Amino acid sequence: MMYASTRGLAPPAPFRAVLLEGLAPDGGLMIPDGYPQVDRAMLQRWRSLAYPQLACEVMRLYADDYPQGELARMTQNVYAAPQFSNEAVTPLTDLEPGLKLLHLAGGPTLAFKDLAMQLLGALFEFELATGPGTLNVVGATSGDTGSSAEYAMRGRPAIRVFMLSPYRRMSAFQQAQMYCLRDANIFNIAVDGTFDDCQDVVKEIASDVDFKRTHKMAAVNSINWARVAAQAVYYFRAYFAATKQDGDPVSFCVPSGNFGNVLAGWIARKMGLPIERLVVATNENDVLDEFFQTGRYRVRSREETVATSSPSMDISKASNLERFVFDIVERDCALVRDLWAGLQAHGEFDLTRTPHWRGAAGWGFGSGRSTHADRLATIRSVYQASGRIVDPHTADGIKVAREWAQPGVPMICLETAQAVKFSDTIVEAIGQAPHLTEPMQRMMAAPQRFERMPPDAAQIRRYIESRAGQ
Repeated sequence: MMYASTRGLAPPAPFRAVLLEGLAPDGGLMIPDGYPQVDRAMLQRWRSLAYPQLACEVMRLYADDYPQGELARMTQNVYAAPQFSNEAVTPLTDLEPGLKLLHLAGGPTLAFKDLAMQLLGALFEFELATGPGTLNVVGATSGDTGSSAEYAMRGRPAIRVFMLSPYRRMSAFQQAQMYCLRDANIFNIAVDGTFDDCQDVVKEIASDVDFKRTHKMAAVNSINWARVAAQAVYYFRAYFAATKQDGDPVSFCVPSGNFGNVLAGWIARKMGLPIERLVVATNENDVLDEFFQTGRYRVRSREETVATSSPSMDISKASNLERFVFDIVERDCALVRDLWAGLQAHGEFDLTRTPHWRGAAGWGFGSGRSTHADRLATIRSVYQASGRIVDPHTADGIKVAREWAQPGVPMICLETAQAVKFSDTIVEAIGQAPHLTEPMQRMMAAPQRFERMPPDAAQIRRYIESRAGQ
């Protein structure tokens, strides 16, 4: 399997090279030269597999340049206790008639990001054993990616993590989870701005190919293809849990900000998984909802990006949308370059001005948005009906999933995090806070360590350079 850039100006590369590159040298995103096809015979064979074995089967289709047995060893070690306490790893439960909840927050940082990030940590460690002596990981987070990456990489002295997060725009739990870490290889940078400012800085640094290669930099954001591929696994696992026979359709509703989580569903669908519809749920920062409703992709300024009670989705530039657009414009690299040049110059592009918008009905996508009042009402209704407490991002998904449910087609909403990470909103919704365990209480009370900086790529680059492992 070889990978090429969405912008067509980078040489093809195998999976292991893509794993470390992150952003392509031409500024695009690396994507496989084709999606391997899964037929009914394969689905039938995969249906009975445990999560580690299923992960190996999916990943080996995209990562075929590892020695025999290495992927099986890694997936077996990663998708097990103590990283994931539930043997099913991603259990599926009924929420209400026609609506199911896929539990993805059973990992060490209580967020869905752990499912890909824990595997990414194992993949990076393998590369260190066979290639560069050190890796410098640089990423941006709106709340959960940062802690997930740091907990996957902590205690690995040959890997240094530089994580940019928006200052005072995460929940208190998210902030404590990241900033309380004392590991010498973890560096938290609190940026005065939004997640998009953090992401822009990371992209600017990553676009310097010489700097990136000199300092052996690797990416952990969802621009990293390995993360997307690893997330596709739980779509297959959920499908098997929700259906009785191969070929039965299901739909998914995915709370989304950076588009990586739902892109994994698109990949699974392109591989042949019978997904009826993929529904994107946004909060008040509704860039993606506007795109799927109108064909216009219009990023928001820092001032327009609202701080909400589902902060991990406070994103106005969805990086992974480029991979999706690359597919729907029939892999026309020149058109992708033109669209993103327009985005850079004018802050938007309009797909309705191309012939490809006429095929939008065939993409199998839907979308919707949720507000703070919607989140509170959804959290309250779920709690009153079942005693279950869902986090505000998952509540965004449930609200939109209810609007798109179809009779006879199971709708699976993806959980994004555990409610304990967003206690203030939960108290507002149901009058009580989720239970904090003693380790959580100690974490919340622990001293926090971070560097506060402006969204200045040159200053942050100097900071990274002075601390990067060589």
